[in-house]
Amino acid sequence: MKPVSALLKNDAPTVWSVKPDDSVFAALQVLAEHDVGALTVVENGKLVGILSERDYTRKVTLLGRSSKDTKVADIMTRNVMVVTPQSRTSDCMALMRLKRIRHLPVIDGSTVVGMISIRDLLDDAIADHELTIAQLQSYIYS
Repeated sequence: MKPVSALLKNDAPTVWSVKPDDSVFAALQVLAEHDVGALTVVENGKLVGILSERDYTRKVTLLGRSSKDTKVADIMTRNVMVVTPQSRTSDCMALMRLKRIRHLPVIDGSTVVGMISIRDLLDDAIADHELTIAQLQSYIYS
């Protein structure tokens, strides 16, 4: 499989982020506006966490909290698994499976340069398989 940088080139990555002091409600608006499932949480240019739809459902909704009164810092995942642009997509899949996560921030040095989701990896794997099948069919029928 290819490096993560190849996936980022295809999608012209935009990393949506919020601050720890933002309300969860404001973060939900960003999630909805950009149709994404997770946001990086950045403070002073540094990645300090990730906020996912799963964090919201388990740490706000199920606990009866108010999204307008709860800060992102109160529910974000702090120990963030990250990858680099040089990471192999197969390693990312293995990490996601092992840690049971759906999103990985991509960092270059200390800068967040992208975010990949399990959907990105699956779409890429399917495209690779389809290309292989087409090449084999072309070889067989030529």
